[in-house]
Amino acid sequence: MTTNNPAKSHPATKSAPAKPAAAKPANSAKPAAAKDPLAGLRLDVDALIDDPATAIVVCCGSGGVGKTTTAAALGLRAAERGRKVVVLTIDPARRLAQSMGLTQLDNTPRVVKDVSGPGELQAMMLDMKRTFDEVVLAHADPERARQIMENPFYQSLSSGFAGTQEYMAMEKLGQLRAAGTWDLIVVDTPPSRSALDFLDAPNRLGSFLDGRLIRILTAPAKVGGRSAMKFLNVGMTMFTGVLGKVLGANVLQDLSTFVAAMDSMFGGFRERADRTYQLLQAEGTAFLVVAAPERDALREAAYFVDRLETDRMPLAGLVLNRVHRSGAPQLTAERALAAAETLEGPEHSDNSDASDGDAAESAEVALPPETEILAAGLLRLHADRVRTITHERRMRDRFVSVYPDVPVVEVPALAGDVHDLEGLREIGERLASG
Repeated sequence: MTTNNPAKSHPATKSAPAKPAAAKPANSAKPAAAKDPLAGLRLDVDALIDDPATAIVVCCGSGGVGKTTTAAALGLRAAERGRKVVVLTIDPARRLAQSMGLTQLDNTPRVVKDVSGPGELQAMMLDMKRTFDEVVLAHADPERARQIMENPFYQSLSSGFAGTQEYMAMEKLGQLRAAGTWDLIVVDTPPSRSALDFLDAPNRLGSFLDGRLIRILTAPAKVGGRSAMKFLNVGMTMFTGVLGKVLGANVLQDLSTFVAAMDSMFGGFRERADRTYQLLQAEGTAFLVVAAPERDALREAAYFVDRLETDRMPLAGLVLNRVHRSGAPQLTAERALAAAETLEGPEHSDNSDASDGDAAESAEVALPPETEILAAGLLRLHADRVRTITHERRMRDRFVSVYPDVPVVEVPALAGDVHDLEGLREIGERLASG
């Protein structure tokens, strides 16, 4: 499998300096040191967000991997390093507002207070219907806009029609970029594979607008002359009779009225979507795939990487979130379990049969029973942690072996959840130092 080389398009790639190969002894018995799969290519987050050419960062990934927190931490760190940032979340979860100290997020960017440094941070959450209403109001006269927004079909379409959220995300991103108010936009996408559905929005919208149903419903309004209308009415009567039985007469009438009112706006919808799609492909955009070091999450990450390559979207790298570390890496799981079993053995629970000499010797190393129980429990916890770390590294190494050109940054797991700016700062530090 081939991938694009992100190192060529992003300054965020850290490449290990080339070292001259040392001469090897002919009969060296010393085993070669294990090679670190990440030694050659690491993601430099600070270089990415500090680069003035980076205008948009899109965080995508499956659910439950810390994607929203990553987007917020990136936005905060960029703001405190001097950028003017807005974070746009499409995820309906409220964690972003809570972690930034905001009571709520809506379709209007809100300033995040207590940001230290020379920059500025704002945050917002996509309101699909309000964004659709804004588009209609901006591109239709007041009377036409009123007709559209009162139409039952429009009300259904703008509130929950499949694909509308992704298209409106494209619209809002285009609006934010066109406003020129911020020099960095961080986008937090929905969980799972729908996170990349907005890449399909222009084509899906085009297919809808160019579809046979739309062409038929708009044809009578576009064809002039009584003879043409008489000819079309024969076919339309038969068609609408059948369609009315399937959809219902009221639904068909609502749809026809909606199409007639929206006809002058259809071209503008598609043009703006196409421009935003091109914006996502531009050099100033960087996609970050966020994943946890788990099989399913990394499988989703592989899907995102492949999809971004297919669509020629600029991939900056992979954020491997919630990676476990050990404070005693030299103590293996096997040794820890053996020590725990020794502490839990009968000779540590009863020293009454020991001779005077043995008792004197045991007294120098013996621990109180409750301390031995605690130590044994900690050793078993350490063994479990080591096994988890080994599994995570195996999952990571498997991904890296398939995508050797994708820069990776590992973010160590925190002891608890992030719920304030201080927690976001710590995540930002770990992103930068991973």
